[in-house]
Amino acid sequence: MQRDLYIDFAKGLATISIIFIHTAFWSGQFYIPTEARVFSLVFDVALFYALSGITSGNNIEKTLYRLLKLQITFMIFVTFLFFLDYFFKVYGLTFFSVEWLKDFYSTFGSKYVPNSISSEPQWQVLGNWYLHEYSNCDTFPVVMGSFWYLKVYYILTVLGVLILKFFPKHINWFIGICVVLTLIFNIFPQYYPNGQGGYVAFYMAVFLIANRMKGKKITTKMIPVLYGLVAVALAWMFWNYGGDIFYKLNKQKFPPKIPYIIWTLFSLVTLFVFYNRLKITKPNFITNVGQNAIFFYFAQGMSSSLIYFLVVPLKDSMSWWLLVLIIYPLNIFLAYLISIGLKKVDDLGWKVLEFLREKTAEKNP
Repeated sequence: MQRDLYIDFAKGLATISIIFIHTAFWSGQFYIPTEARVFSLVFDVALFYALSGITSGNNIEKTLYRLLKLQITFMIFVTFLFFLDYFFKVYGLTFFSVEWLKDFYSTFGSKYVPNSISSEPQWQVLGNWYLHEYSNCDTFPVVMGSFWYLKVYYILTVLGVLILKFFPKHINWFIGICVVLTLIFNIFPQYYPNGQGGYVAFYMAVFLIANRMKGKKITTKMIPVLYGLVAVALAWMFWNYGGDIFYKLNKQKFPPKIPYIIWTLFSLVTLFVFYNRLKITKPNFITNVGQNAIFFYFAQGMSSSLIYFLVVPLKDSMSWWLLVLIIYPLNIFLAYLISIGLKKVDDLGWKVLEFLREKTAEKNP
């Protein structure tokens, strides 16, 4: 089956957009105006769930195998991250002091300075990371701050493949249920569930709608209609919630509420408009990012943490837009380099697991 480079291209652009969002909302809080930070949310994480819907099928075994491989890759990464964080703390305590380490962590902001720093490895933290309890990684705080997506992705993918497998004739009904639940949660906020319920309700609708779009093409006549509906929805949002809602969109994202949902419509419509219309014939840097999106996603958390140490000394010495033009490309470049290293770490991790499997396997008599 020939690979659809448009999917890789769209996933690559979405990944690069996520890098910009984390550039803007983490270190960017020191120098980027609120308006620019909010506009970074135009192409956001909803695109990944839509692309997952387009590429998903109803093969349960294949899907669960893919998720198992992703979980092992995730565990290899967080193990590497855990020891990186631990050895850095041991280095700091051995050659400097607790005060030096706390001063180092204060670069990220006062709330990221740990109350206590131990030279003993906190194994319970690693165990919690394995089970997707994303407590902060002191040395790379952006990593765990961006991992909420992964937990929702696991839930969404498992439920999605079950729906596609056992209820192929009722997908529209499930879309309707998800839309109704999302509306109920927003109209009656006292019923908005804690945990992942609100996330799954909205993003499952995105996932299933995208799956219904698989292999289809939006007609040219429908394009202005769809963008017109998006414009009407945006106008209603500002009229109903007031102009200040623009500055609160990031808070409306966790969990997704009506203003943020409306804000994502432009990117989702654009994704579907170009699907089966824009032809990507040759691999390029962006398709490469898309094909290795998970490693870039891991890497951008580390790179977005590292750039703090350039942002903090430079934030008062130049215009914010000029600093963005320096920091954002640098963040992409660092994420690219780190992703290469993480792929090698992942390969090594799989080889170690294979070695252990062979050594512990029962020998045939």
